[in-house]
Amino acid sequence: MQDIHRLASGILLVVFDLDGVFTDGRLYYGAYGEELKCFHVRDGHGIKSLLRDGVQVAVISGRKSKAVTTRMQELGVRHLFQGDDQKQPIYEQLLKDLGLRPLQTACVGDDLADLPLMLACGLAIAVADAQPEIRAKAHWCTTAPGGRGAVREVCDLILAARNAGG
Repeated sequence: MQDIHRLASGILLVVFDLDGVFTDGRLYYGAYGEELKCFHVRDGHGIKSLLRDGVQVAVISGRKSKAVTTRMQELGVRHLFQGDDQKQPIYEQLLKDLGLRPLQTACVGDDLADLPLMLACGLAIAVADAQPEIRAKAHWCTTAPGGRGAVREVCDLILAARNAGG
């Protein structure tokens, strides 16, 4: 765990996937075709705590959802990218825009589309119920599954490491 805290202590940007990380990965549709998402309130508190501590937060999702836009605005997440399956170019441009190196970033995912970012960043994190290939490549795995407090675990890990100085 000491190595994970060392890696986490230098994180200045956390990049999250959305479906399967912030949510449980299930898709809900209302009677009129509207897409519904369920977010865990404790995850939101974790995101706000990261932002208060000066850690940037980004969400990169292949799907586009008004519910995601609303929730991320509520939390103060300024770096939201939706509707593009090509996550790597978005990540690289974000690093350029923020003047960060890959080692200063953590990426949190659950499925194969997240693997390129996880391999490129300094701290790769998988949620507990991620695909086995993703868990195998991660530096660290949460104990909570996606949509059930995994985001909060990530936030708490990074904050504890930063406050302990690695």
